[in-house]
Amino acid sequence: MLYAWVKAFHIIAMVTWFAAIFYLPRLYVYHAMADDAPGNDRFKIMERKLYNGIMNPSAVVTVALGIWLLILAPGWLGQGWMHAKLALVVVLIGYHLWCGRILRTFRDDANTRSHVWYRVFNEAPVLLLVAIVILVVVKPF
Repeated sequence: MLYAWVKAFHIIAMVTWFAAIFYLPRLYVYHAMADDAPGNDRFKIMERKLYNGIMNPSAVVTVALGIWLLILAPGWLGQGWMHAKLALVVVLIGYHLWCGRILRTFRDDANTRSHVWYRVFNEAPVLLLVAIVILVVVKPF
């Protein structure tokens, strides 16, 4: 019963994390296109609040609950699909941290990338989500 509750909250936190991961780079697209000071300042506030207020906490909760699930069911660590999933989670954490680096670049008015680059950058977490869900549901290994 405890496992089911932890899993449910892990999924809720993961959905929240991915919502932020999908939205923040989309804000970067629009921020890169902003050409006025009020718009630039507005995007900086939105990005900071999303990253610090939603994205970071949901990432921490997702990872913490995932670790708790592995403590409750350590046998999953012997499965190949779990190894692949955890590798993709490490990639996702790297993407998350890269988003934080970009946030600081915009904060410092030092962005040199185009909105087109951010549109492509915005697609990467979709591939990670698809792969992670398939690994967890299908368990192909």
